[in-house]
Amino acid sequence: MKQLKRIILLIFLVIMVGFSVALVLKAAIGVGSWDALAQSVTHITGTKVGTIGIIFNIALVFGQWVLLRKDFTFYHLLQVPVIILLGTVVNFSLYQILSPITIDSYVLNFLLIIIAFILLASFNGALMELNMVTMPLEGFCMAVSIRTNYRFPIVRQVADIVIILSVLVLTFAFTIPSTIREGTIIGMVIYAPILGFAMKLIRPLFTKLGSVSKVNKEIEHVDVKLV
Repeated sequence: MKQLKRIILLIFLVIMVGFSVALVLKAAIGVGSWDALAQSVTHITGTKVGTIGIIFNIALVFGQWVLLRKDFTFYHLLQVPVIILLGTVVNFSLYQILSPITIDSYVLNFLLIIIAFILLASFNGALMELNMVTMPLEGFCMAVSIRTNYRFPIVRQVADIVIILSVLVLTFAFTIPSTIREGTIIGMVIYAPILGFAMKLIRPLFTKLGSVSKVNKEIEHVDVKLV
């Protein structure tokens, strides 16, 4: 029964994270680095952003397998159904639920992205404290950390730099709208502190459901992605 409750909670949190990501995208004034990359590829290919996210994240799981090999477990493989659910929710929320809604006011979009980041950080914090599955980018960075002996926060920050540079290259090479804007800066400023606060706040409630992993403890000290 305890495991069933954890699974139900996991599904709920993934759905809420996906909806929060859709809200960030709906505001259209910039997103986090990983989502900026997915959205840039969407501008180039016309493929839905959630679908691009699924493809990219599955590639990261494959990267974990390449790096970890014998240490790659069923726990790592659980990322795949979570990835598919998350991308599906993002697509449904953005293109079905939120699509008919038009927001012409910049002030409202500004407020929307702040609310969206607060929700996203809170649900992501709860998801990480539940400690059932690691998000693909964090899992890949941890695999790199294990193989290179570089600390996880350093690897994660380098990953963000590489992703942002990739977005800038795509933006200028294909002359597409920039997905790195003021909203990206807002996310960098408020996301990590809210994430850490949410994790500490929810931790006592999740104590009976599972322990806090080493990955979670280290992630509290670094800015993390949206999806």
